[in-house]
Amino acid sequence: MNKKRLSERDICTKYITPALADAGWDVKTQIREEVTFTAGRVIVRGNLTTRGKVKRADYILYHKPNIPIAVIEAKDNRHSVGAGMQQALEYAEILDLPFVFASNGDAFVFHDKTKKKGRVEQEIPLDRFPSPEDLWQRYRVFKGLDGTHLSVVTQDYYTDTGSKKPRYYQLNAINRTIESIAQGQDRILLVMATGTGKTYTAFQIIWRLWKSRTKKRILYLADRNILIDQTMINDFKPFGAAMTKIRNRTVDKSFEIYLALYQAVTGTEESLDIYREFSPSFFDLIIIDECHRGSAAEDSAWREILEYFASATQIGMTATPKETKYVSNIDYFGDAVYTYSLKQGIEDGFLAPYKVVRIDLDRDLAGWRPERGKLDKYGNMIEDRIYNQKDFDRNLVLDLRTEIVAAKVSELLRAGSRFEKTIVFCEDIDHAERMRQALVNENADLAKANRRYIVRMTGDNTEGKAELDDFIDPESEYPVIATTSRLLSTGVDAQTCKVIVLDRIIRSMTEFKQIIGRGTRINEEHRKFYFTIMDFKKATELFADSKFDGDPVQVYEPGMDDPPIPPEPEPEPDTIPDDETVIDPGDPPGDDFESEQGRVKYYVDDVEVVVVAERVQYYGKDGKLVTESIKDYTRTTVKADFDTMDDFVKRWSSADRKKAVIRELEETGVLFDPLAEAVGRDYDPFDLICHVVYDRPPLTRRERAENVKKRDYFTKYGEKARQVLDALLEQYADKGVENLEEMGILRLSPINEIGTPVEIVKSFGGKKEYQNALQELENKIYEAA
Repeated sequence: MNKKRLSERDICTKYITPALADAGWDVKTQIREEVTFTAGRVIVRGNLTTRGKVKRADYILYHKPNIPIAVIEAKDNRHSVGAGMQQALEYAEILDLPFVFASNGDAFVFHDKTKKKGRVEQEIPLDRFPSPEDLWQRYRVFKGLDGTHLSVVTQDYYTDTGSKKPRYYQLNAINRTIESIAQGQDRILLVMATGTGKTYTAFQIIWRLWKSRTKKRILYLADRNILIDQTMINDFKPFGAAMTKIRNRTVDKSFEIYLALYQAVTGTEESLDIYREFSPSFFDLIIIDECHRGSAAEDSAWREILEYFASATQIGMTATPKETKYVSNIDYFGDAVYTYSLKQGIEDGFLAPYKVVRIDLDRDLAGWRPERGKLDKYGNMIEDRIYNQKDFDRNLVLDLRTEIVAAKVSELLRAGSRFEKTIVFCEDIDHAERMRQALVNENADLAKANRRYIVRMTGDNTEGKAELDDFIDPESEYPVIATTSRLLSTGVDAQTCKVIVLDRIIRSMTEFKQIIGRGTRINEEHRKFYFTIMDFKKATELFADSKFDGDPVQVYEPGMDDPPIPPEPEPEPDTIPDDETVIDPGDPPGDDFESEQGRVKYYVDDVEVVVVAERVQYYGKDGKLVTESIKDYTRTTVKADFDTMDDFVKRWSSADRKKAVIRELEETGVLFDPLAEAVGRDYDPFDLICHVVYDRPPLTRRERAENVKKRDYFTKYGEKARQVLDALLEQYADKGVENLEEMGILRLSPINEIGTPVEIVKSFGGKKEYQNALQELENKIYEAA
């Protein structure tokens, strides 16, 4: 047997797996092969989507199913022993693994990340692979785990027939948290982007701590009823009879898992603080969901509860740690033990990418000043000053502005599907109601067919809140459009929301991230892979802020003699934007009904408003919005890999399947659909790149097809084969080169009229000959290049 001729899989089967088994690794319980741990980034092509490359480890080795400790990257024997090491190191960093191996079947290269000095990386023979006991002992030393910690660290996570298993980042978060608790840490912060399964992660953490009896009584705190109810029905269901919800301000101390709204256990007077009916040592674990919404503020109701149960281990979970001059999650909980960002979630394919439609209105840009003595439509004298974007719909209402926003939203939906779940974020409750009316008028046909097509969902509106469950239910068709102020800005699991409309000023990065999080969930069953943000008030400028998706920054820096708790100075009027406050007076919190009551607002119905600019921005490979022209962006992106046109043409010509080159370009960030929109939809990807990047005159697909026909090279084939090639050329002219390379094209009209796929292939002499003829056809199509 010639080892050099063996495939990578053969090397794994014949050399690597036997070496692992000989070292004592259990093939059934400790070794997993070809482990796919990402889903592949969603690539948006117009209204179509495809997936980028998934990340797949050749081997992951486990101490137990919930404790992965090593990764192995294999290569065939034509590569060197350590050829896969760099890829393995990347995977080890992502998967949080300390032991890294590479092999080509001759030996292993072992990289030990637990070593701080000496030979971190060395080659070892196949028969000297470390045993499970050896790596586990090194792992324990590295993590600082002694015998007293093992029961909790090695406790299995919950699993059942057909139940989901933790994704890699969830397992990282669970294990980091469990290990931190085992080492004595009692304040823990987990930062995970919206839509990445924080509640499921919390469940698995609680399950392992509870089952190991490390923690016996647990309190899970949230600030919205729907969050508690969803959690009990879904992720926390396995707790069964051990679980209860604190309701009606009554306490039953016979349970072990408690879920509560913080509003349900606190009151305006100490006598109403129901949590005080529990002794301070009753709970030994508290998990605070969406902890950015108040637990960090020194005088918040959350903080009272946390300080009362100070002896309990406390875990804060959030997508957006809050760090301002007045509020700090990090100050209370400490640095996050694990962070999984929106950018990483999109790159892994677990979260949906987005495109942004920015619309500028003339009055928003130039402002408006009333003429002297002007009255609003209700007869109120309008204060004489210049009103600008921050005033509209808060202090001054321009009815025609509301109408044009509703018209643009409706136009977007008509261009796609008018039944795409949409959330419109408005300035306040009054604005949300007026927007509902304007949208009803723009969509009178559908609103007439079903009154629930458009619904206002705000904190003061019982009827609208009653529709919330149906709105977030993927199986429920209605409601379709929800207008809101802040009710839907956080914690609502709207899996199929495809459009988010921003018609309110947002200055808080925390709130901005939470709002964007309403659209980031992927739902493959309902074909939700990306979402669109329609921005009327420049809120998406926050995408350019360095704090967006970056590491949280601690603002408060105490001096040598200062207390560690951030000060709570009296702010000067208007120095803190409304959106930055952390006042959540009721359930659900957030809608600014009370603040509306004292605000003077004028209503004007005779001031014209027009759209002055509209542009679409796309989510780029680097996690930032593409703000330059699509042509400049493409030029920069392609030239990073193909400096000259010759380089690009060589790669294109050498590829057996042009679709593979197109996919490679898409994975580097090239956006073919908007590029075709800018240059022309009659050009295929090859000509788009040559023209935009290298300034060469493009040929349309039809022109290329006609050039092939003029060369008359089909004559060397039989009559049926010539018919097939001619039909394939027509398919190329109509739809592009990608379709030619799929065997399924032989079943499509008009090619299927020539014969069955088997008959067509036989007319060329066999499958290989057909594929050679197809390759030659593609070469002729691009011969002029």
